[in-house]
Amino acid sequence: MTTNAQVLNVLFLCTHNSARSILAEALLNHMGQGRFKAFSAGSSPRENQQPHPLGLHVLAHAGVDTEGLHSKSWDVFAGAEAPHMDLIITVCDNAAGEVCPVWPGHPATAHWGYPDPSEGDKSDEEKLEAFRQTLHAIQRRLSLLINLPADKLAHAVLETSARALGSV
Repeated sequence: MTTNAQVLNVLFLCTHNSARSILAEALLNHMGQGRFKAFSAGSSPRENQQPHPLGLHVLAHAGVDTEGLHSKSWDVFAGAEAPHMDLIITVCDNAAGEVCPVWPGHPATAHWGYPDPSEGDKSDEEKLEAFRQTLHAIQRRLSLLINLPADKLAHAVLETSARALGSV
């Protein structure tokens, strides 16, 4: 990112692209003030995979637009016709350990792990609270990302900056 006017494309990856990556995509598009364009995908979304309804609920309740959110394979972003990504962030440990496609342009990468809020035999209320907590955790890191000075978002140092936020 060389100027304040240039948009930084960020791809969030998870296994199924139904919860954490969807939350991150929607939040960054909401918070990014036009300086960031977020996308999300999964390494192996299930057939007919859709965003988790509780994820959509917490986003809507937080005032974040959910229009157009849908689950998709990361293959969508690996082709020559795909938007060029500046930064790719895995948000689940499974996706972080998988062999990713070779991304066009060799974007910076980072891992920001979050527990799966939909996992387990919890009640709907417990899962809803897990989604809220995940939303807030992602929001905290994204707030730090969008407020980094321009020199920390330059391609040469972007990976170091994003990885450092993974330990926050």
